[in-house]
Amino acid sequence: MIEAHELTKRYGEKTAVDRLDFTVKPGSVTGFLGPNGAGKSTTMRMIVGLDAPTGGTVSVNGRRYAQHAAPLQEVGALLEAKSVHPGRSAFAHLMALAHTHGIPRRRVEEVIELTGLESVAKKRAGAFSLGMGQRLGIAAALLGDPATVMLDEPVNGLDPEGVLWIRTLLTDLAAEGRTVFVSSHLMSEIALVADHLIVIGRGRLLADTTVHDLVRQAGGETVKVASADPARLRELLAGPGVEITGHAGSEELQVTGVSARTIGIKAAEAGIALFELTPRAVSLETAFMDLTSDAVEYHGSTPHDRQGSVSEVATVEKTGSAV
Repeated sequence: MIEAHELTKRYGEKTAVDRLDFTVKPGSVTGFLGPNGAGKSTTMRMIVGLDAPTGGTVSVNGRRYAQHAAPLQEVGALLEAKSVHPGRSAFAHLMALAHTHGIPRRRVEEVIELTGLESVAKKRAGAFSLGMGQRLGIAAALLGDPATVMLDEPVNGLDPEGVLWIRTLLTDLAAEGRTVFVSSHLMSEIALVADHLIVIGRGRLLADTTVHDLVRQAGGETVKVASADPARLRELLAGPGVEITGHAGSEELQVTGVSARTIGIKAAEAGIALFELTPRAVSLETAFMDLTSDAVEYHGSTPHDRQGSVSEVATVEKTGSAV
């Protein structure tokens, strides 16, 4: 279990993490989400003692990381896959870590097999691809057979087979009763593996919830309905919490706040023929974007934005002033 209370980190005048309160419980996969610059990596570094909090506390299994006699057996972490001596082989790197905790050679061989590194175990880590480096980092995180596993962007650089492997690994670890805390920018992957979510923005907690509840709060499910009598159907479905949109004269309605099943039942009871009844769930990505829209520090521009900028420059060059 990971517990943070009023966890804060400042760098001069910059507050990277601002009074975070959260608990990551065992037996489930908890996704850690936030835009770039939100404070996720800083938070993870404080959990394993690489950065000292400015204020507040964070503990793993009831103690600060530094207080554990055998920290690798309490929490296994992947924060930077390339933090390996490039001249060492994967096997030598893992053996060096194992010696610090009295972990036997057979465990090193087990995690090498588990992570699919057998064919490259004796090769220098500096020559590894990004994906192989990720696998080595995960092997190191699992080396002590820890009760808590914390991975920062674990699918980065992995091929489709590797992504599927990570997905299965995370759910299996949680099923064994371990605490699994994983950050990722890939909302589709988090939606598939996470039971719980902690979302931060600008260092502050934005949500501590389930995937289902976050999606529901963002609009849940929109149902596309095409009927013979859309005006009458609109009247039947209208009520508190129900939003119905549709163009005048069109057979189609977009309904939020009522399930497809309920719409079908009400239409049947009223004798209204339906030509289409298609539920469209809000994605986790959409819910995340809605939640963090005011907490994004770094914005890119679209081709349309860039075209607008070019047009403005052309106008300035032609008239001598901005319009």
